[in-house]
Amino acid sequence: MMKRVLLVLLFFSLCVPTFSACHGSKGMNEFEMPEGFDESRQYEITFWAKNDTNQTQVNIYQNAIAEFQKLYPNITVTLKRYTDYGKIYNDVITNISTGTTPNVCITYPDHIATYLSGDNTVVALDELIADEEYGLGGATLKFDSPTKEEIIPQFLQECIVGESYYALPFMRSTEACYVNKTYVEALGYTLPEVLTWDFVWEVCEAALQKDENGLYAVNGQSVMIPMIYKSTDNMMIQVLKQSGAGYSNQDGEIQLFNDTTTEFLYDIAEHAGSGAFSTFKISSYPGNFFNAGQCIFAVDSTAGATWIGSDAPLQDISEDALVDFETEVMMIPQCDPENPQMISQGPSICIFNKEDPQEVMASWLFVQFMLTNEVQIAYSQTEGYVPVTSKAQQSEEYRDYLSRGGEDQDLYYDVKIKAAELLLSHTEDTFVTAVFNGSTSLRNAAGQLIENVAKSARRKETVDGAYFEQLYADVTALYRLDQNLTISAGKTELGELPTASVVLLSVLGGAWILIGAYAVYGRIKRQKKKM
Repeated sequence: MMKRVLLVLLFFSLCVPTFSACHGSKGMNEFEMPEGFDESRQYEITFWAKNDTNQTQVNIYQNAIAEFQKLYPNITVTLKRYTDYGKIYNDVITNISTGTTPNVCITYPDHIATYLSGDNTVVALDELIADEEYGLGGATLKFDSPTKEEIIPQFLQECIVGESYYALPFMRSTEACYVNKTYVEALGYTLPEVLTWDFVWEVCEAALQKDENGLYAVNGQSVMIPMIYKSTDNMMIQVLKQSGAGYSNQDGEIQLFNDTTTEFLYDIAEHAGSGAFSTFKISSYPGNFFNAGQCIFAVDSTAGATWIGSDAPLQDISEDALVDFETEVMMIPQCDPENPQMISQGPSICIFNKEDPQEVMASWLFVQFMLTNEVQIAYSQTEGYVPVTSKAQQSEEYRDYLSRGGEDQDLYYDVKIKAAELLLSHTEDTFVTAVFNGSTSLRNAAGQLIENVAKSARRKETVDGAYFEQLYADVTALYRLDQNLTISAGKTELGELPTASVVLLSVLGGAWILIGAYAVYGRIKRQKKKM
């Protein structure tokens, strides 16, 4: 019996290269632009989108679909809603393997770079964008599509993966520091025009002073976490950019593990250890602490502005826990206030390739419709997003919206509008990170460094050179950075092995184990015969 098993394993191991070669040859043909769009046919396309649990956003998607279908009644759009971009990403990855991807998807360029590991999975949009009839601002479109020149250049630049456009921007946001101005002034400080890290850390430490009753003097409560950062990956990436230090480049070279990173992590250890700093993963959503008067500097996306402030229209805490104070919306803390740097982020829209080019064309028409003024302005008003086109930003309707900040605590909520104005005023100061297959892992690793150091400091662990050496090794291994990326301080790896290669090596390894087991079995059998 054992001999038969070994023969089967040997045969299979020899056949795996043949099988893998056949599998590797599969993939979709590259999209070829048809001469026109065939309106005599019926099309059904699926649209996967995130809505932040905001019913208003859901309604905007549904209204946009209804209006689009009035113009193109031969195209039926089915909306699938998500509340988390990570779930969209996971579902897309799963569906790529089964050939059941959606037609249109709201996602991020980092995710698209991973989707592109499949052959022609996502459609390159360059030819579609430039087409005179059906491209951006095309002559035969049944709606007022923006031209390429009317898309904000910094936002469009984010959608380049490699040398081609693989998405169009849908909405844009940045990070903001939401400041309890009332408490800052109560501590004897005046907010500068631009926050610096030194100023923020000083105020945070001052806010830890307690009164004779053991309560924090600034708020009279038993809880005070002066600074809470929602996205620690953004925190690390922005500090490196502000300092002129490396993070990564377009070739996937890792520059994260450098002296500036270590210096900043020492700061994190100091202020997390004192209780002046925490993160979303450690303490929970910063807006909840902020609204309860238990946090002075809450850093979160401008897209979350309707949840932040004592008068915020959306709340996750009870009304009796709210504290009345003045909220200021400022740029994130800077290393060099004369040269501010903040990240540009927000969802983009990509199109998945299909066997039928006409189906792709139907998807392309719908994607463009999502950039019309009606959709862009309506969606931007739900949160602190800004429209991605100058056409919408400069429209009379949008300018009127911005001018009415504070008229109510809903549509014209002042913190929300201030958050949008922050990005509009500093678009030139925004940046994006390089996108490549593996950039998502690198981003996660950047945040993990801060999370680990903050947790260690809170536990009173020693944070020193030996600690960082081990931390960098652990994070590199956790996110497999040495398998599919290049580390600037070390050697270049060959890359992560293809699945077929892993299978082959596993089969061969299993075969050798069984051979060894068979040899041991034979020896025992012979010894028993001698006995």
